[in-house]
Amino acid sequence: MAMVGLFWIAEGDVYLGAKPSGMAPGVRLTPEGVMGLGDGQSRLHLWEDVHALTMADVPLKSLLRRAGIVGGVAVETVMNLVLPERPLRSGEAPPMMTLRVESGGSGDTLRAYAAAAAGYSETEVGLSGAVLSRLTDGAATMATTLAAMADWGRTEGGAPRGAERERLLRRWADQEA
Repeated sequence: MAMVGLFWIAEGDVYLGAKPSGMAPGVRLTPEGVMGLGDGQSRLHLWEDVHALTMADVPLKSLLRRAGIVGGVAVETVMNLVLPERPLRSGEAPPMMTLRVESGGSGDTLRAYAAAAAGYSETEVGLSGAVLSRLTDGAATMATTLAAMADWGRTEGGAPRGAERERLLRRWADQEA
């Protein structure tokens, strides 16, 4: 399993944001459509009906965000040493992202947790948006792009570095149908 841009790819399954567990909200991209997962958003939007996919509330990588994560871990560690009877905190929930699904004259909002604790780079957000747009270009384009993403997920064994993630996103956004 690996994160590439806003996508979490695990053994051929493609998710937007973090792969959900239990009743946590999430979004899975399947050959059939965009599937909302979790409590209150379990539904499928068929690709043939989807006209646009737009992301919002995506946390961007910043020095402040990274410092906050490191600082939060440091403070929590000190507190656990000073007050050992205090139960360990599991930390805050990751930020939520929103996917707007436009289909047949109406829209729906699906939510998913961000998979990148320190946020996403602006380049990866932009390239991920291009991939999402590509998925709405028609059945052949969607099938080719999603298949390329899933195939990559089945054959790769780890999270790629930033430059490799950007290269993959560019390749998926520019796939020939």
